[in-house]
Amino acid sequence: MAEPIASNGPRGYILLMDDEESILDVMSQMLRRRGFEVTCVRDGADAVTAYRRALTDGAGFDVVVMDLSVPGGLGGREAIHLLREIDPGVRALASSGHSNDPVMMRPTEHGFVGVLPKPYSIAELVSAIEDALS
Repeated sequence: MAEPIASNGPRGYILLMDDEESILDVMSQMLRRRGFEVTCVRDGADAVTAYRRALTDGAGFDVVVMDLSVPGGLGGREAIHLLREIDPGVRALASSGHSNDPVMMRPTEHGFVGVLPKPYSIAELVSAIEDALS
């Protein structure tokens, strides 16, 4: 049974970046059902643009979830440095299927507050976001 949508405002504003459309579709729908407001982008360049626009609009994102590698595009590994230039307090999670990646092993050394190993469930995604929010 799906959890109800929050009626007293969103639980948080999430920027979800992944090059796989199916991940964006499913996870954004599941996060919305759990009361989060979600913006989806396909690569790090779009994540930087969306993050900057949200700050300019006075909204901002509470947590950014970024796939580390995006074939043919800017991945989270590179984008986190640009986000930190915009907002040194950005709360970002690194996501990857490569558990031996140095970023996944030591996320804080690379500018992330945590990791989300692929494949992940919606429960794992929500838990990682809640941890990043606290």
